[in-house]
Amino acid sequence: MTAPGEAPDRPDVAGVPRVVLDPDALDRLELVLGGWLPASALTAVTVSGSTPELVLTDAENTPLALVAAGRTAHDPPTVTALGSPSRGSGPHWDPSVRLTAAEVRERIGTDAREVVAVEVDVLPTLADQAVAVEATGGADAIVIVVGVRRGGTAAGGVGWAGLTRAAWGMAEAIQAARPQRRVVRLVVPLPAGHAPELDRGGITSHRGQVSAWRDGGLEVPDLDAILERGLAAHYPPPSARELLRARRSVPGHGAVVFFTGLSGSGKSTIARALADELADGGPRRVTLLDGDEVRQHLSRGLGFDAESRDINIDRIAYVASLVAEHGGIAVAAPIAPFDAGRRAARALVEPHGTFLLVHVSTPLEVCEARDRKGLYARARAGEIPEFTGISSPYQAPTDADVTVDTTDTSVEDAVRQVREALERRLDEGAAAAP
Repeated sequence: MTAPGEAPDRPDVAGVPRVVLDPDALDRLELVLGGWLPASALTAVTVSGSTPELVLTDAENTPLALVAAGRTAHDPPTVTALGSPSRGSGPHWDPSVRLTAAEVRERIGTDAREVVAVEVDVLPTLADQAVAVEATGGADAIVIVVGVRRGGTAAGGVGWAGLTRAAWGMAEAIQAARPQRRVVRLVVPLPAGHAPELDRGGITSHRGQVSAWRDGGLEVPDLDAILERGLAAHYPPPSARELLRARRSVPGHGAVVFFTGLSGSGKSTIARALADELADGGPRRVTLLDGDEVRQHLSRGLGFDAESRDINIDRIAYVASLVAEHGGIAVAAPIAPFDAGRRAARALVEPHGTFLLVHVSTPLEVCEARDRKGLYARARAGEIPEFTGISSPYQAPTDADVTVDTTDTSVEDAVRQVREALERRLDEGAAAAP
């Protein structure tokens, strides 16, 4: 097994069958590659004599790992890392806390006899924090484990970034109460049913007993009920009911952030990071419509000829317009190579909300040098017909609201530029609303 960061020699996977992993399986793969779970935890894939090898990819078809069957039917499969899935923004994606089991053991130290792991998968209350402080009293080292998943939100509608910040606040309280103890902060994806499987990477066998603390059933407060009680103190019941009705029914001004750019330009990475950031404590629901994922679901069966590409963009724009109409924000990241299709998308969305066109203008030679998926090489070899930038044209937009070149612009800076432009446009839309 090869953990992320070890940079093994990449095996030749040409012609090896591929399996696209859903978000839950991606979480499990990260745990396997990080040494937290055995390879048998990859329940989404099966390798055997008839199919001895499989390449695991994300929804963008980026090769992430090679799974090979054991030498005998009783041997476990081997998993070799090929690449890393796109990471988002926020404290839960910080590499300094997204650790492998080996890294956690190193930070704990060889002299730790008792380690207490505090798992956080809901917002800690004051009572939870007091229990955690009490439970860590006899520990030599304390691991604060934040369980996050790809997609969705934590209990109570709080985003994963918010849950992580709250957990680190509790970590600071524990550190203040136990100043002589080592406190390790860890974020791992914990799929459904993880508790019996997560062996904490052998910490139990290498570092003595590991105690696990988890909340037994926190009831998230009913914020509407709290608001209702507050309104009742100031308004008669009919007025309070109308204020609550208005709060629940007015969606606000929605928007569509529409990325366009060549394959490998970085648009999907920026779009995912932007969606994460917008969802972190923002008032609007955020929907990500990634180009590759849309192709697998909404536009399954479409080809890559000009007519099929236009149909694909039209479908994305229609769904995005519905999101905007209901006050949400849709972040779309197709290649969208043709000017006419992008202009039609703008025309479809603008009656319902803000349309922000973002051109990720990374040059072809840079995109081709990255070639994470090996698509450009296949297109050059004639294996992929009508490939944008090689055998099919890309019409660079002249009406982009934001232009970003990831050759020398970081994901964080790109997200900042797009978000600032979006907020300006949303403010303008709100001011113009009747």
